[in-house]
Amino acid sequence: MVNTRAWLAEAIATFALVFFGPLSVILAVVVFGDGTLSTEAIIMISLGHGGAIALMVYAFGHVSGAHINPAVTIPMMITKRIGVKDGIGYILFQIIGAVIATATLAVLFPEIGKQVLWGAHGGPSDILGGSVISAVVLEIIFTFFLVTVIFMTAVHKKAPKSVYGAAIGGMVFLLHLIGVPLTGASMNPARSFSPALISGDAGLWEVQWIYWIGPIIGGIIAGVLMTYIYVNKSEKEE
Repeated sequence: MVNTRAWLAEAIATFALVFFGPLSVILAVVVFGDGTLSTEAIIMISLGHGGAIALMVYAFGHVSGAHINPAVTIPMMITKRIGVKDGIGYILFQIIGAVIATATLAVLFPEIGKQVLWGAHGGPSDILGGSVISAVVLEIIFTFFLVTVIFMTAVHKKAPKSVYGAAIGGMVFLLHLIGVPLTGASMNPARSFSPALISGDAGLWEVQWIYWIGPIIGGIIAGVLMTYIYVNKSEKEE
C-alpha cells in the first residue's frame, strides 16, 4: 500500500527547501549584496538552506521521514527502509514540490530572481578551475556526509531523536558554508533540477548531470555503509 499523505508531505517539505533556500540566494546576492558571493552572503545562504531543512525534518519527519531529496530516498529504497512504489512517489513529489517552488519564485521575483537564475547551481566554480570531475567528487563527498548524518540520527535506533532535525539541518548548513563557493552545494537533484527547468538556461542543462550523479552515488554509498555497519547491528541488539 502506498502512502499518499507521505508523498504530499515530501512535496510540501521540498517546496519549503527550494523556496526559502533560493530566496536566501536572491536576497543575499542581489538585494543585500553587490551581486557577488561575499562571506555574509554565503552565511545567509547556508542558514536559509540549513534552517529550512531542520524545520521541515521536525515538521514532517514523523509523517514521511522528511527525505526532501531523491539522494536520500534512493538509499532508503536500496536498504529497504521504504518500498519501491513509495520511493518512486517520494521522488516524483519531491520534484513536483521543487518545480512549484521555483515557479513561484519566478512569478514573485521575475527580475531580481533571474539575475541568479532563481538559485540555480551552475557547475564547478573558478576555484576548481572549472573541473567537472572535481565537482562530481565534491558532490559525492558532501552527500555522503549528509546521508551519513541522516542514517545515524534519524534511522539508527539508538540515536537521540530529539536532536535529529538540528543535526541534519546543521550538516546542511556546514555543507553550504563550504560547498557554495565550490559547486553551489547541491546534494539534492530536485533542488538543482527545478531552477534549470524554470530558467531554461542551456548552460545549466550542460552541468545538470553533476547534481544527479554526484549526490546519488554519495547517498547510496553512505546509506549502504551506515546500514550494514551500524544500523542493522543496533536493530539486532534490540
